[in-house]
Amino acid sequence: MFVRREPVAASPAEGGGNLPEQGGDASDGVPIAVHPLPSRANAHLDLDSKQHDGLSDSEIQALVEVGEVGFLHSFDAGSGIDGPGLRAVLWTAGCHFRCVYCHNPDTWKVRNGRLATVDDTMGEIVKYRRFWRNAAGGVTVSGGEPLVQTPFVRRIFRACKRLGIHTALDTNGALGAQLSDADLLDIDLVLLDLKAYTPQAHLRVTGQAIDRTLAFAARLAALGRPTWVRYVLVPGFTDDPAEIDGVAALAATWPNVARVEVLPFHQLGKFKWERMGIAYSLSDTESPSRDALAAARARFRAAGLRVVV
Repeated sequence: MFVRREPVAASPAEGGGNLPEQGGDASDGVPIAVHPLPSRANAHLDLDSKQHDGLSDSEIQALVEVGEVGFLHSFDAGSGIDGPGLRAVLWTAGCHFRCVYCHNPDTWKVRNGRLATVDDTMGEIVKYRRFWRNAAGGVTVSGGEPLVQTPFVRRIFRACKRLGIHTALDTNGALGAQLSDADLLDIDLVLLDLKAYTPQAHLRVTGQAIDRTLAFAARLAALGRPTWVRYVLVPGFTDDPAEIDGVAALAATWPNVARVEVLPFHQLGKFKWERMGIAYSLSDTESPSRDALAAARARFRAAGLRVVV
């Protein structure tokens, strides 16, 4: 049984800010800072990036921009909850959303990850291939938000497809415009995280506008790219029946949506917020009850969607 390797999160003093707290991302032309990584972050994965020790920040930045290297947060060799079958999951570093319920705030900063090449990463993936190949599995790239590092993620998916590996992208969709139609052909499944329905609720939950996420979802539907919708039920934030019905009605118009997962909010990431010295507004929020989860799932089913528990 393989378990996720959880790195020790860097403190604000260690982590460094490579993306603005709100609004900035790769699509806005904001460069990814690549200052020397904290020593603790360098222990995240068993990948060999010693060949980059002598490179300057500008040289590493150039490699990042063409996708030859990326920053990884952690690796799970055998996940059963991140797409079909048993899967290897790459957790990338960097995210421009600031979700109030985020359970991995240590993925927000790209510099909290560990530098790795595409070859390093693929070597780690194929090392465990025999464990999930016969279980209808594959590789999922998650985060953070993977598309903060689109060039790197693009190369990983392309390499996986050359090996005949099923691929999945777990994304909030806001940076989906950075993927070409050809890129999307290398992604067998999109796990689309819909945070809310109304612009006001989405902004309250994520700190970001909803427009680009919806545009990407509509594009996936138009292209017929297989998609699973994920919706996190957070008491006081996303459990409003009107909000749920809005997401359900919208998802029901996308014929490419094969299933919906309604996921319960939990407190498993609370200690990371506290350890990193970030104010956490949901300390007293309980997980939704079974009845609340069942009711939310029923609303999605009423819209004609397949809901998987």
